[in-house]
Amino acid sequence: MAKQKPLLNGLNKIMIQDVPAYANRLFYSLGFLSMTCFLMLIATGVVMAFFGPDWWLTSGVGKYFRSVHLWATQAFVLFVILHLIIVFFTSGFKKPRRLTWVFGALMFVFVLFEAEFGYVLRGDFSSQWRSLQGADLYNGTGLGWYINNLNYRQIYGIHIIVVPVIIVGLLFFHYLLVRVLGIAKPYRKDVNVPTVKANHTKLFVRGGVLIGLLLLLAAVFPSPFLKPETVKSVAQADPSLVAQTLTSEFDHSSDTATYLDSIQPYTFDTRAVFISAPYQQLVVAHGQPNLLDRYNSEPQATQDAQLKQAQDYFANTYPAKADPSNPLESVISTLTTASAAGVYEPVLSAANPTTNNTYTLRFLADTGVLDDRAQALGITTEQYGMLYEEQGKIPPGAWWLAPIGLLNHTVLAHDDNGDRDGAIILGSFLLLLVAFPFIPGLNRIPEWLKVYKLIWR
Repeated sequence: MAKQKPLLNGLNKIMIQDVPAYANRLFYSLGFLSMTCFLMLIATGVVMAFFGPDWWLTSGVGKYFRSVHLWATQAFVLFVILHLIIVFFTSGFKKPRRLTWVFGALMFVFVLFEAEFGYVLRGDFSSQWRSLQGADLYNGTGLGWYINNLNYRQIYGIHIIVVPVIIVGLLFFHYLLVRVLGIAKPYRKDVNVPTVKANHTKLFVRGGVLIGLLLLLAAVFPSPFLKPETVKSVAQADPSLVAQTLTSEFDHSSDTATYLDSIQPYTFDTRAVFISAPYQQLVVAHGQPNLLDRYNSEPQATQDAQLKQAQDYFANTYPAKADPSNPLESVISTLTTASAAGVYEPVLSAANPTTNNTYTLRFLADTGVLDDRAQALGITTEQYGMLYEEQGKIPPGAWWLAPIGLLNHTVLAHDDNGDRDGAIILGSFLLLLVAFPFIPGLNRIPEWLKVYKLIWR
């Protein structure tokens, strides 16, 4: 028994001992359950980061860890939201606990960011699609200069290091204030609640049950996996589509080349990235004559005529024999063949390693294949796609982003700047949430609703 005293004394110093009688109920364990989920996410995340994406995508054990990580994410967001709701309805943010709310609300904001970054890293089609949707959101607000949602390496670093450190810091200060100030008691003088000893045993039992439940759910309902699209798979299924997309990259008419928010990571020259650079590498590797140089050396009128001829050829008669007098047709045909052989995409990714798979995702987006598949799966924005990755699959997707889908169907339904305005609305709401305790009148809404009567009983 003597050996256990230091540990028990340490726990006594960390955990709250005296609480209002209602604090031993389940709905006052939500903060502890949130932390339990966070610890599970750290544990599974460290293991996944150690073994890498190939392990969590192909190994049976890796897939299980991936599923536990996903279910822990679902539970983490759920308990954080429920915890905020309980504090809201009981006015637990009143002075001197305003900063406690601020730290908790900020933690909620970063939890949402962390969850979305995690979806980007899953390594399947859902990741590809959500990467593009998130990039549109960031670019609409100017954040695209700093966060490239298509750069796997950047998002990976943000997800496993930057945001977790921020959450840990916010969690530390949040709980420090709770430990110093104690569990919020009723602010109404006419409500008397006795003070009792905190039932830590019950708290840890609930945490253990939660861990067991998440482990079971991960085994019964594994994380969905939708095979990702590749340039190779698209080229093999429809080489004409790839050839036409390459032509649109060449004449700067593709979606990437005409992107409305011309900010990072879409400021690059599509002709240089998708045509010139990979073609140059291919002709050097195979010792072939550079027909693109021949095309570029011709008069502008000749170039324009050959471009028009190439557009008609790839839209109507490809893969029939190309016109040997038109070097551009040969250039595009060579790149299309390389795409079907699986050679083009690695060359494209190696062109600028710092952007990682940005170029590949943008090219796939320009083919329209990603949009078509997302539409068929029912995961586009207009289909409330954030709520699930695949129709009928469990667990659900980011159900917490349902308000974005609602905005897209109402306020932003006919808004040409929907990404920007949606981000502004969402950002304004989150700022309002953080500042809520300091806004006169608004911070009295819970008192008018009187839901606290059900909680303080």
